[in-house]
Amino acid sequence: MKTAIIGAAAAACMSLLAGLSANAQSDAQWPTKPVRIIVPTAAGGPTDYTSRVLAAELTARLGQPFVIENRPGAGHQIGLTAVANAEPDGYTLGAVSTPYVINPAIYKKLPYETKALRPIFLLTTSPLVLGVPSSLPAKSVRELVAIAKAKPGELNMASPGHTTGPHLAGELFQSVSAIKLQHVPYRGGPQATTALIRGEAQVYFDTPTGIMPHVETGEVRALAQTSTTRVAQLGDMPTLAEAGWPGCEFDVYNGIVVPAGVPAPIVARIEAAIKAVAADTKVRDRLVAAGFEVVALPGNEFASLLSKEVSKWQKVVADRGISAP
Repeated sequence: MKTAIIGAAAAACMSLLAGLSANAQSDAQWPTKPVRIIVPTAAGGPTDYTSRVLAAELTARLGQPFVIENRPGAGHQIGLTAVANAEPDGYTLGAVSTPYVINPAIYKKLPYETKALRPIFLLTTSPLVLGVPSSLPAKSVRELVAIAKAKPGELNMASPGHTTGPHLAGELFQSVSAIKLQHVPYRGGPQATTALIRGEAQVYFDTPTGIMPHVETGEVRALAQTSTTRVAQLGDMPTLAEAGWPGCEFDVYNGIVVPAGVPAPIVARIEAAIKAVAADTKVRDRLVAAGFEVVALPGNEFASLLSKEVSKWQKVVADRGISAP
C-alpha cells in the first residue's frame, strides 16, 4: 500500500513537471496562433493608426497574424474592459491612449481595475495643436490670452466631447493661463474642427492631422503645440512652454498593455518584439511623417509615467471641477 502511494505521488509529480515543462516551452515559442490587439477607438485616428502599423510589423516579424479589433465607446472603457477580462495568455493585447490616465480621475468607479492591466510598451506620443480661426486677431498664444482676459467667458472652446483629450488640454490651459473659455462639446473631432474653421469656436486643441490641412489653406491659425518638445512634422511651431506658458504639456500616448497575469517569458517576448519594431528606421520614419514621436519606453518606465500622469490629471480634474458626462 505504502509503495502504491509513493508510486502515485511520484507519477503526479512527474505529470506536474511535464506540464510545467510544456508550459515553459509554449511560453518560449509564443506566438503559436493569431494575436488580437483590442483598440478602444473606432477605425482611424492616432491610436488605431499606430496599432495598425504595429500589427503589420509584428505579423511580418513573428509569423502569426496580429489582428486589430476595434471596441470603441465610453471613453475607451469598453475596449479596456475587454482587455482586462481576457485570458492572460499573451494572445490579447490592448492599445491604450491618454484616456487610460484621465479616466481614473473622472470616474469614481471604472468597469475594470487599472491593476488588471499591465503596461508593456509606450510606442509613440503626439501633441495637440492650439488653433484659432483666421478671423480671430491672435497671432500668438500671448495675444490669445490677452483677448480671452478682456472677454472672460466669451470665447468658445470646442472639443470632440466632454472629458476628451482636447477638452482636458483646454482645461489645463485655462488653469495655467488664468483665463475663462466657454466649453462647447461637439459630436466628434471633425465637427469641432469645422466649428473652428467657421469661427463658431475661437479655440480648439486639435490633432495635427485634423488641423494642419486647414492651417495650410489659411482657414485657421496654429499658435502652439502641446508636446514637451517640438515634433518634427510641425516645423518651427513653438511648444506652449516656449510660447510663455509652461505647465500646459499634453501628450497623446499610444502604448500597449496586456491582462495582468501574462507569464513573464511571454511579457518579455512581447516587449522585445515591439522594441524591435520601434527601432526599425523605416517604421520610425513612417510614424514621424504621420506626426508622432517614437519614444519607445519599456514596460517599467511606461508604468511609472502612467502613474505620474494619473496623479497629474486627478489634480486638474479636482481643481477645475470636472465631472463625468
